[in-house]
Amino acid sequence: MIRKMQNTDINRVADIWLKTNLKAHDFIPEQYWTSNYELVKEMMSQAEVYVYEDNKMIQGFVGLSNEYIEGIFVSDEMQSCGIGKLLLDYIKNKKIRLRLNVYQKNARALSFYQREGFDIQCEGLDEATGEKEYTMLWQQK
Repeated sequence: MIRKMQNTDINRVADIWLKTNLKAHDFIPEQYWTSNYELVKEMMSQAEVYVYEDNKMIQGFVGLSNEYIEGIFVSDEMQSCGIGKLLLDYIKNKKIRLRLNVYQKNARALSFYQREGFDIQCEGLDEATGEKEYTMLWQQK
């Protein structure tokens, strides 16, 4: 089931955010993610966040800022089970266009978004990490 995040969900959601980033972005120092943990928790409580819940346990979420996807995160044990696609399809039904940034070195995420109809618009540099990233766009057909 997908639903809007509630304040009581924040610790589980932030936990998934941290663990997923550490695993998917091993090319970025761990300190970067851990030092941003509290700030991200605060930002999430103000943001548009939808969670995927299975048996009363949150297994993934998507964060949005208007048409910009801040990120799609799925718990380690539930990756490659279709949860990311369910979350993405859910927000595709709410928006006519979606944008996101993805690190070039995150090949798994890059291929996921391309498979889901996102096109690379341009290449840039994430100032905070010094890593190259792509800006990608999806538009409703």
